[in-house]
Amino acid sequence: MNIANDNFTEADLIELERAVDTIVRICHKMNAHWWIDPVTGEDVSKNPLMAPTKMLLMVSEVCEAMEADRKDLMDDKLPHRKGVEVELADALIRIGDYAGKYKLQLGAAAREKSAFNLVRPDHKHENRAKKGGKKY
Repeated sequence: MNIANDNFTEADLIELERAVDTIVRICHKMNAHWWIDPVTGEDVSKNPLMAPTKMLLMVSEVCEAMEADRKDLMDDKLPHRKGVEVELADALIRIGDYAGKYKLQLGAAAREKSAFNLVRPDHKHENRAKKGGKKY
């Protein structure tokens, strides 16, 4: 049986970390103006409700992606693209912006979590096939 990721290497994990770090840096750079109140010029991240608000905006993008996939919709702003891919891109942009603002080490976390997931027992095919095993 072919097992996914048999050929995944340490170099791939390093590339993942660098790619995520690049996404975070660029997404926050593009969206830094959303962290400044346009009237007062104050940094809105100081508001204790801003972090949960931004997280819920991430969730809403994923929900919009699910709905676009469920209905096989094209995107309304980029009509040549599937809605699911545009909404997931929106989620990625929001996540990158958030991670950049709060200086989260998302690349390192993605590398470490991916390495962990490659060896965890509940992700092995034989354990997923067992009764009560993870199906997805």
